[in-house]
Amino acid sequence: MPKGFPASANRITIDVVEAGGDWSAVGDIEDRIACAIDAVARHPGLVGKPIALAVALSTDAEIAKLNGQFRGKPQATNVLSFPSGTRAAAGGFIGDIILAAETVAREACEQAVPFDHHVMHLVVHGVLHLLGYDHEAAADAERMEALEIEILGKLGIANPYTAELA
Repeated sequence: MPKGFPASANRITIDVVEAGGDWSAVGDIEDRIACAIDAVARHPGLVGKPIALAVALSTDAEIAKLNGQFRGKPQATNVLSFPSGTRAAAGGFIGDIILAAETVAREACEQAVPFDHHVMHLVVHGVLHLLGYDHEAAADAERMEALEIEILGKLGIANPYTAELA
């Protein structure tokens, strides 16, 4: 059952759907997701109008299916973002973020970062994709990574690319 709650003084409405996977190591995962999204919403210039989005907590198997179907890459990845394509209406739904439990846990272990920090990083990353940012070109990747680093730094989370605090 989706759990909807507002973040950032009603600037973003979030539905968290627990679709699968073991997320128990994060504790109150809905709170961690809300904190990450709230940090994006509070960053100057990123979110002007109220918006809504969904975050699905899933498994590697489900992500692999979706990744194959929509990206032609039938393997698990840590996060997928599906922009809705429209942000015209106030409070408009901007898209879905889907996280793969096993890959996220494995990466957190490999990178020696707390699982909840890695989840929050991937949520920030996914929201930025929904807001139109990408990392296909080097300059775009630098801009997106700089935003991630700054937003995560405000949450007390080390730079995910160097493990240093911003």
